[in-house]
Amino acid sequence: MTRQEFIKMCSLLGISIPFQSVLAACKSNNINSETTFEGKVLIIGAGAAGLTAGYLLNQKGIEFQILEASSVYGGRMKINTEFVDFPIPLGAEWLHVERGIFDEIINNSSVQNTIETTPYDPDNDYALFEGQQVSLGDLGFDIDQKFINASWYDFFAQYIVPSIQDKIIFNQLVDTINYSDENILVTTENEEFTADKVIITTPVKLLQNGLISFTPQLPENKLNAINNVTVWDGFKAFIEFSEKFYPAAVGFNIIPESAGQKLYYDASYGQNSDRHILGLFTVGTGTLPYRNLSDSELIDYMLEELDGIFNNQASSNYIKHISQNWNNEPFAKGAYVSDQEDWRRIRTLGESVDNKLFFAGTVYTTGEDWSSVHTAARSAIRTINEIT
Repeated sequence: MTRQEFIKMCSLLGISIPFQSVLAACKSNNINSETTFEGKVLIIGAGAAGLTAGYLLNQKGIEFQILEASSVYGGRMKINTEFVDFPIPLGAEWLHVERGIFDEIINNSSVQNTIETTPYDPDNDYALFEGQQVSLGDLGFDIDQKFINASWYDFFAQYIVPSIQDKIIFNQLVDTINYSDENILVTTENEEFTADKVIITTPVKLLQNGLISFTPQLPENKLNAINNVTVWDGFKAFIEFSEKFYPAAVGFNIIPESAGQKLYYDASYGQNSDRHILGLFTVGTGTLPYRNLSDSELIDYMLEELDGIFNNQASSNYIKHISQNWNNEPFAKGAYVSDQEDWRRIRTLGESVDNKLFFAGTVYTTGEDWSSVHTAARSAIRTINEIT
């Protein structure tokens, strides 16, 4: 079963949040309230999974540190706050499950989440697909919601990071992880760290590229999963126009379906703003040719493409644009794992090694869902439960 097939099954059964299996859809993902673990945990990466893991360890009073390769936290939740008057999500953008995921992550009933989201309106919103008007549901927007003047990054910045920020050590690119002894030794370019458990949230593309050397070598089934999983290329762009001439979304047919996705969409949807921003989201082969163009070539190409769809209204209303090529990000090197990936390979990616190395992130899951912020957070919850 692929990720898309699983989510479709949940939708047909009226299940809005994927869990361990369809039959266990009502099971809670709550974090265990008690712990017998008394050691130190080292977390590699300060993206959604790493931040969630650190936050939950902090709630339990367990010693931990987060090593982040870059100079900022957030990973693929990256945003731009200068382009217009609301956050532009250069990475993760939509809420793909019910709002209860926020409470799962916060894990504190006394904290009220004020982050606002809005669903699409199936009665008034529509999309185009290869020139034909279709419903948003036809493009897969069944349960997705847009953040209102906020983003996934803002949620973590407001509720998760403040209590753990002093535990994040930036500019620490991990070179080696030696888990052959009782204490695990983690080395970066300049320092050494020891821990009893290590949580690895490094994007799988970087593990494919051999960014981290493991001693002993990871088990063969884990290495096979890492090396054979398909990581899609990723590219996003945002264009401001003086007038709105486009629907909520414009989909394109990528052949074969497993090769990627491409979508123009109303990035201003639901925002408290009068700016007209059209976003481009594309992964896999859909990123071609965008990611290989210069900036001037890129906007010329997009405007010509949109002019052909909307009777030359794009060029006449163009104001400015920005873009994000995720293949060029040194600590990502791509977008996320294909929606068409084999769930058994995903499950292997999420399995721990020798009760010492644990994996959490968008793709290190149990195989029922992957490649979203909520899957990263839930994988962190699962990992902390397993450790403690």
